Amino acid sequence: MTTLRQYLNSTGCDDKLADLIELVAQQAKPIREAFISNQEYVDSENIYGETQIALDKWSNEHLMKIFKESNLVKEAASEEEAEIVKFPDAKTDYALTIDPLDGSSLVQVNLAVGTIVGVYEGSVMQPGVNLRAAFYMLYGPLTVLGLTVKQGVHLFALNEEGDYVMTERDVRIPEGKLYASGALKKDWLPEHARFIKYLEDEGYKLRYSGSFVADVHQYLKYGGLFSYPAYKGKETGKLRLLFEANPMGFIVSEAWGRISNGKKNLLEIKPEKLDHRVPIYVGSRGVIEKMEKEYDI
Repeated sequence: MTTLRQYLNSTGCDDKLADLIELVAQQAKPIREAFISNQEYVDSENIYGETQIALDKWSNEHLMKIFKESNLVKEAASEEEAEIVKFPDAKTDYALTIDPLDGSSLVQVNLAVGTIVGVYEGSVMQPGVNLRAAFYMLYGPLTVLGLTVKQGVHLFALNEEGDYVMTERDVRIPEGKLYASGALKKDWLPEHARFIKYLEDEGYKLRYSGSFVADVHQYLKYGGLFSYPAYKGKETGKLRLLFEANPMGFIVSEAWGRISNGKKNLLEIKPEKLDHRVPIYVGSRGVIEKMEKEYDI
């Protein structure tokens, strides 16, 4: 079977970029091993006012330590950090965005969570279309790596020997009939509620776990539409452009899907700040194009 490194070498991707992707992907093992001893909530909040569990902090600190020691990362922006972290000894120009543990509260109930990574050159404060690579590690029954280096989307699984082996090549998101929507229904804006009613009338089935990375992975495989819309009290959206929307949207787009804020491609938006939040509609191309054309969201 094709290993992660064999695949990266076959793409002609820069050796340092391949080294970086492989290095970060290997951190799935220590992160997953830390699940048992880091499940409790800690007496702190992240910079966005969200209650942290110990694993959030541990995963972030671990990854930052690895980045510093590697000399492969010029700067990193993390969901757990108030500012961009600079690494002056870096030997590359790679800049990373990371969500160290998306969906971390689900660890306590043994549901899938993951790590989301975007790789830019120069700076993280760029539109998502400029990503050089994007990938995620999903910690479920298997540890899965979903990856694009702008040559399609490919899935790998971590085997017993500690190697990632390819399980699916050139993933193409189908026009499936699954849907999900974040936020309380009572807070949905009228345009979003009307669109969700259309999906339900068309026979779409609800599939929502509460872990963005796990849900988007499911939609990547089966098709449909995941959404976390603007809603009452969060009219600019809840999820973050840099840490969630851009990397996962880039992957879905490379698999022939789409990501939108309801009106336009999110990957074209230049982030205004680290905490730039957006409404998200991500999934199959056909249903998102219909939404943009026929629903004034």
